[in-house]
Amino acid sequence: MTIHKNLINGFLTKLGPGLLYAGAAIGVSHLVQSTRAGSMFGFDLLIAIVIVHAIKYPFFEFGPRYTAATGKNILHGYQKLGSWAVWVYLLMTVATMFIVQAAVTVVTAGLFTHIFGLEELGGHTPQLVAAIISSLILILCFILLASGRYVLLDRLIKIIILILSITSITAVVALLFDNPGHYSNGVTHFAMTDAAHLLFLAAFLGWMPAPVEISVWHSVWSESKNENEGKVTGMKEALFDFRVGFIGTAFLAMCFLTLGALVMYGSGVEFAPGGAAFAEQLLDMYKQALGDWTYPIVAIAALTTMFSTTLTLLDAFPRTISMSLELISPHRFQHRKNKSIYIIWLLITIAGTLFLLFFFMPSMSDMVKAATVIAFVAAPVLAALNTLAMFDKSIPEPYRPGKLMLAWCITGLTALLGCSIGYLWLM
Repeated sequence: MTIHKNLINGFLTKLGPGLLYAGAAIGVSHLVQSTRAGSMFGFDLLIAIVIVHAIKYPFFEFGPRYTAATGKNILHGYQKLGSWAVWVYLLMTVATMFIVQAAVTVVTAGLFTHIFGLEELGGHTPQLVAAIISSLILILCFILLASGRYVLLDRLIKIIILILSITSITAVVALLFDNPGHYSNGVTHFAMTDAAHLLFLAAFLGWMPAPVEISVWHSVWSESKNENEGKVTGMKEALFDFRVGFIGTAFLAMCFLTLGALVMYGSGVEFAPGGAAFAEQLLDMYKQALGDWTYPIVAIAALTTMFSTTLTLLDAFPRTISMSLELISPHRFQHRKNKSIYIIWLLITIAGTLFLLFFFMPSMSDMVKAATVIAFVAAPVLAALNTLAMFDKSIPEPYRPGKLMLAWCITGLTALLGCSIGYLWLM
């Protein structure tokens, strides 16, 4: 028993930024989009999860790889390409952060509203209730981030992801042996000739496994870990940490799609567009598969996972913006010495998010769709920047990827660019 415990502890201690990546990735793309894909098309899009992970893999790996090779985050790699590269990242971040933050926050609010029975709060409409709860969540996040106490939640992320993973895998296994039996009634299959299906595919794959900019955040987290430990994590250890998180998120995406396929597909019931109603349907899946006793466990795991995602994004946007400004103008902006820049951008992020939530939120479904499609179209630009930074001559040759990885990147970039152009043409 002691040997097994030591092995598990030894394995977990090797995991760091990779689990932060997983905590940020396992959110909207999994709980919302994957289950919705399964409910609409059964298992048809299971292969799409595998393909998109294969296409995007190099671009996500380059975040921690760059830090392991240089000791700095990949934004410094952008700077070596020229200030234009940092500007591209900065402008894309500012242009997308409000809608992305709003989409994640409103899903968290939906879970919070349902779990604590706040649907009829003050007799307001569901949209206004979602906006009010989202405001309270963002205020709490601000307090945690401004005081630095969010570190406590980071320490719990391993337990959170572990609980959600175990319950999801157990639910899938249980449903494989005893499911509601609706699947045989399913008649809707994904068709490449159907424009509506293709538009859904774009939204589904936009955040699968996560927006490409998370590779930059992963690199920043890796750099922070190095600073805290006083040493640069080796390439082998950094890639092991990343791959555990990457493969784990892919597997969980398949689990959530399977849940949607076995419980909802063919049942004649569709997922509700509102956050609270969607949360109720999602948690009911676990109750059907495992029994009522699992509800508190799954509810806490799902809510904490989404809250950690909301908190991580709210930290990442102002942090990377501050770092980008410092790289562009080091004399004017000093991120590491002047925390006020971070706080200012944190407040701007919250204000912009609340503006969208109160005035432009017809439903959770529309908010999520808009955010994921933006990520889908932006993916090739950020993927190209990561590739250029990683293959730059300033990277020590032993750490620079080889020709096989270069061919993989070119293939992936071609696929991402082709899909983005195809989507815009379709629109």
